[in-house]
Amino acid sequence: MTSLPRLPEQWRRLDVALRDLPLGLLLLVASLVPVLHSRGTQFGGMPAHSFDPPAALALALECLPLALRRRWPAVCVALVSLGFALDQLRGYHLVAGAALPIALLSAGSHLERHRRAVVLLLSAAYVPLSLVLLRFGTGEPPIEFVTFYLVLACAWGGGAWLRSTRRAEAERRSRVAEDTRAAERTRIARELHDVVTHHVTAMVVQAEAARYLTAAPERLDQTLTNVTDTGRRAITDLRHLLDLLNPDHGAEARKPTVGKLLPLVEQTRRAGQTVEFTEEGTPAESTGSADLVAYRIVQESLTNALKYAQGSLTSVHVRHSEREIAVEVSTDGSGARARVPGGSGRGLAGLRERVDVLGGEFSAGPRTGGGFVVRARIPAGSSA
Repeated sequence: MTSLPRLPEQWRRLDVALRDLPLGLLLLVASLVPVLHSRGTQFGGMPAHSFDPPAALALALECLPLALRRRWPAVCVALVSLGFALDQLRGYHLVAGAALPIALLSAGSHLERHRRAVVLLLSAAYVPLSLVLLRFGTGEPPIEFVTFYLVLACAWGGGAWLRSTRRAEAERRSRVAEDTRAAERTRIARELHDVVTHHVTAMVVQAEAARYLTAAPERLDQTLTNVTDTGRRAITDLRHLLDLLNPDHGAEARKPTVGKLLPLVEQTRRAGQTVEFTEEGTPAESTGSADLVAYRIVQESLTNALKYAQGSLTSVHVRHSEREIAVEVSTDGSGARARVPGGSGRGLAGLRERVDVLGGEFSAGPRTGGGFVVRARIPAGSSA
């Protein structure tokens, strides 16, 4: 019983010719059943003829090449057409004549090169066959030959439609895959920006301050220790980020959360920034991605405070409720710009995008009376 679910998988692993062969064998066996003799396609009105050695050749040409209908569709349709012509000219009228529209359908669907040339050659071969049957047959009207040609053309057209549908689906999947890769690259860049920019900014500010502390060895030693600790935290966060990007590590539980904001605030304080931190309320049982987004908002805002308002009073206020997490980070405008490279504009734009994805509200801009303020309301329980 356990092997039954594996049968479809084992079947798909077989060579395509082996998978296409049973259809041809089915037509071959049906053509050999005595009650079905002369019950197949009757085109041209040739008198019925009993089964003889040339009939075996026609039967083989019509049925066996169907094994090649996807691997070599041009060869398949050529051999099947030859067998069909022999079948009709000799008056066998085999059930295997049904192989011709199948071969045309497969050629229209799977033939990649010289499609127009194959259509022209098959149409050209159809003309002399029709003339011979019209001359030696039992008087089929010419319109019957035109109708039969249109039927065969519809078989080819059906295959061409399947081919175009398959190609359109492949292109759609390719676009979806490319969009997914682009979104993943954006997500990775955003996470790297959040992690690296914050820690490196703190290290640069602390190292810059150390230049002026050579006369105070104790303070210099403490500042260099802070730089070292910040570097270690950067390495730890990068490792966690790489684990998070690798689903095999199950690092979701180790992602930064709002509950770990205090170490983030302390790190900013050690970099020389005065930070007032307030956290109210109890987090919801399930915060979804809101926890991480709130953490990133505080992280990015503190980084910007170090870069653009160094030394100013910075306030961080986080409020939890059952439905949302509210974050507000502001500076009083009394600081100065630090000697660090300018931003790329990716930080605040990335935060706005994250909050929008969760259906929240985000704003960032100058504060009345000077300074800068970032506010966000993030629905709890949302996932992105």
